[in-house]
Amino acid sequence: MKKYITIMLSSLIVMPAFANSELPELDTFIDEMVTEHAFDRAELKALFAQVEVKDSILKAISRPAEKSKPWYEYREIFLDQARINAGVAYWKKHADTLERAEKELGVPAEIILAILGVETRFGGNMGSFRVIDALSTLAFRYPPRSPFFRSELKNFLILTREEEMSQLEPVGSYAGAMGLGQFMPSSFREYAVDFDNDGHRDIWNNPTDAIGSIANYLRRHGWQPDQSIVHRTEYAGNDLPEDLIDRGLKPTVTREELRKSGLSTDQLPVGEDAITVFSLTQPDGEELWLGRQNFYAITRYNHSRMYAMAVIQLSEAIRDGYESVK
Repeated sequence: MKKYITIMLSSLIVMPAFANSELPELDTFIDEMVTEHAFDRAELKALFAQVEVKDSILKAISRPAEKSKPWYEYREIFLDQARINAGVAYWKKHADTLERAEKELGVPAEIILAILGVETRFGGNMGSFRVIDALSTLAFRYPPRSPFFRSELKNFLILTREEEMSQLEPVGSYAGAMGLGQFMPSSFREYAVDFDNDGHRDIWNNPTDAIGSIANYLRRHGWQPDQSIVHRTEYAGNDLPEDLIDRGLKPTVTREELRKSGLSTDQLPVGEDAITVFSLTQPDGEELWLGRQNFYAITRYNHSRMYAMAVIQLSEAIRDGYESVK
C-alpha cells in the first residue's frame, strides 16, 4: 500500500499543471511571456485559470458584416438618423477637444466623430466581452488567425502592466477591440495618447483621450490635412476596369493610367498623387469611386472599402447636421 501511494505521489509531482485545459498551447505562450517579457509564471497561470472560452466569439468572427452584405445593405447599418443625431450632440459636447485635435493633428472633427459613431455609437456599444476572454479564445481556438491574436494577447498583457490596469476587467468586442474607438491592444500601445495630460491613456471612459487617439492614429497613417478623400467617377467602357480595381486599397494608380483606362477624372482635384480605384455594389449595379491618401488612411483603421465609405458618408451627414443647428 505504501509503495502504491509513493508511486501515485511521484506521478502527481511530474504531471504538468495546465493553466487552462481549454486553451491548447497556452503553456508555451506563458513560457514566452516569462522569457521575453519578464512576467511572473505563477501570476499568469492564475490569470488564465480564470479565462473563459466563448463559442459565441468563434461564431461572430466567422461572419463579419463587411463580407456578408453588399454595400447598399451595409451602409444602412451606419447611416441611420439616430446615429447622425448622436454625432451632432457629441460634437456640441466635445467641440473644444475636437477643434484642438483638428488643429494639432490635422484630422477633421467629423471624421473623428464618424469613426466613434461607426465603432461604438459614441460609447453606447463598446462590447460586452472581457478582452482577456476574447483574445485568448481567438489566440488558441481560432487557427486561421491564431498568430495575430496571440500577438494581440501579448500586447494586451503588456499594456495592462504599462498602464497599471486590471487584466480581467476591461471589456471590448468579440475580437478584443477596446474602448470608444475600438483599438486593438497593439494599436493602443502605439497610437493611444493622453490627450488631457492627466497621466493616463483611457480610451474607455475619457472622450478626450479617445478623440486624440483616433486623430493620432489617422495622422500616423498618413492623413493629409485639407486634402479631399474620395470622388465619384464614370467609366466609358462596357466592363469594369478590374485591372485597376484589383490593385487594392493602397493608392497606386497614376493619373495617366486613369485617363488611359477611360475613367473620368473630372471630379478629381488637380494633382500628381496616386489613386485607388474601387467599386461599391448598389441595387442597380456597381458604383465607381476614386480614393486618395486620406481614404487609404481610414482603411488602416479597418481594411475595408465599405467601412471607409461608411465613415466618410456618416461624417458628411454629421457635419451637415451640426452646421444646420450652429
